[in-house]
Amino acid sequence: MENEQTTAGQPADAEALREATAEAAPEVAEADRHAELAEELAEAKRQVLYAQAEVQNVRRRAEKEAADARTYAATAFARDILSVADNLTRGLSAIPEDVRGEERFKGLVTGLEATGRELESIFSRHGITRIAAVGETLDPNRHQAMFEVPSADAAPGTIVQEVQAGYMIRDRLLRPALVGVAKAAE
Repeated sequence: MENEQTTAGQPADAEALREATAEAAPEVAEADRHAELAEELAEAKRQVLYAQAEVQNVRRRAEKEAADARTYAATAFARDILSVADNLTRGLSAIPEDVRGEERFKGLVTGLEATGRELESIFSRHGITRIAAVGETLDPNRHQAMFEVPSADAAPGTIVQEVQAGYMIRDRLLRPALVGVAKAAE
């Protein structure tokens, strides 16, 4: 067994010392006990407040993530369908004006144009908008410069040609517009 007494004859552990003090001066021991309990209560209150704040932060973060998931759920699909819109636009622009007027192609041209309008309508219903490009100043957050064109008519940094349309989904970039930018004429 371990020796529970020190060489001076006093108790070795703190609890025994506290009991010895409590027997000698009960009012001092009770005041110490009240102070200890008050400190434990204050610490418990702090921990409860921290836990409540953490729960509230987790709830807010989860709500924001759920809202973002609902808002931007169609992003991958929208990126894939943009190539369909590009091909439809290219196809319509490739039809010569004289062919558009021919009676035998009117139905085809009208159908393709109606399909294009419907696609644009679906895009707008889902928050997908086309990025304005020609005539705008180059914005690296929305445009990707593919080449520079010497120009005396446009200020340097102004977009003079759009190679491929860019799109936004709500406030996020879906695809940058591929553009040609004016540079100072030599």
